[in-house]
Amino acid sequence: MIRRPVAWVVAVVLFAEGLGIAAVQWFLGVVVDRQDMSLAGLDPDVMSMSSKIGGLVFGAYFALCGLVALLVAVRDRAPAGFGRMLLISSAVVHGLLGAFAWGLVGWTAFLFMVVVLGLIVLLLMTYDAQAAPEEPAGAAPDGGKGGDGSPADGAPAGGSPVTPPPAPTTP
Repeated sequence: MIRRPVAWVVAVVLFAEGLGIAAVQWFLGVVVDRQDMSLAGLDPDVMSMSSKIGGLVFGAYFALCGLVALLVAVRDRAPAGFGRMLLISSAVVHGLLGAFAWGLVGWTAFLFMVVVLGLIVLLLMTYDAQAAPEEPAGAAPDGGKGGDGSPADGAPAGGSPVTPPPAPTTP
């Protein structure tokens, strides 16, 4: 199946992205701190510290999303509840970051964001598709309906699945 490898890849990519975001933001905080310059009168120490804290929070968010993807891969089950919301929010974040990256950074950053967005959506969609129940060996290939679309056993169309089968008749 394709489901498990996708979940592993998403987990690794999100962990690496979380680490990369945290490292870049930390580096930017160090640069601001060493430059000792202010931007529009803001305190350089506050800018440096906020960059570092923001990087750690954003990196932890992506790492948490990677943990959800890792749990999906290990359990081979669809994410549910809070984990599903995290993955959906991560997909939305990647879509927004991709849109901003196109104008601010370039097409390569946009491409990376779109690939990660696609992987997350693929993970969510492959685990949402439930396997169709198998038909018994004697069942008609068209779902038990006659050639004209009516049920094969003469039962009224639109019957519920709990309708009992017709009683057998003796000739």
